[in-house]
Amino acid sequence: MPIIAGIDEAGRGPVIGPLVMAITVIDAEKEAILRELGIKDSKQLSPNRRCVLFEELKTVLLNYKFVIIPPGEIDSAVNAGNTNLNWLEADKSIELIELMMKETKIDELYIDCPSTNIKSYLNYLKKHLKIKLSCMIAEHKADITYPIVSAASIIAKVSRDREIQNIQEQCQINFGSGYTSDDRTIAFLRDWIKEHKEFPEFVRLSWSTARNLLNEVKQTKLDNF
Repeated sequence: MPIIAGIDEAGRGPVIGPLVMAITVIDAEKEAILRELGIKDSKQLSPNRRCVLFEELKTVLLNYKFVIIPPGEIDSAVNAGNTNLNWLEADKSIELIELMMKETKIDELYIDCPSTNIKSYLNYLKKHLKIKLSCMIAEHKADITYPIVSAASIIAKVSRDREIQNIQEQCQINFGSGYTSDDRTIAFLRDWIKEHKEFPEFVRLSWSTARNLLNEVKQTKLDNF
């Protein structure tokens, strides 16, 4: 039976915190166990359920790894003229695959594709991978279709949630989810920039939300002057 792997991310959209990408590996003959456990896309699970499944996955999976991509690296990719967030994810996927293959053989790989151009994204991965795989499939919503990608989604999401918790504990403040749609997050950012004049390193400066708040504070200063 082949060894199958899945790759997914968590935290692509928030203005606060890192992007986390994970790769999970299992024997194909044990894939049914993932379904029996109720493995789903992490967005379809409660935080408590994700944590429970995270621990169960560690006993079922053949191997797993994740990489934490800090806001500074995300900003560099977004602001660069020759790359973007999609290609950053592609590069990190390559990094995860090659790191995993040093320990565990992979026959088939399934990826939740962030790009609208799946063919181009897949060709990029194949071109830059030093190790050739017999089967590589990239699809939109692969975290719903393939349990092994759902598993990667859970690993990435729980790992990111723990990073966010660590940031909040260090700041001793609850800034909410970190998403731009969260009023608590926006209130935190506005208060922080007013007090400190610049954002902390865990904020994505390339996001329009952060830029707009900076401009808002600068404009207020000019108006007061």
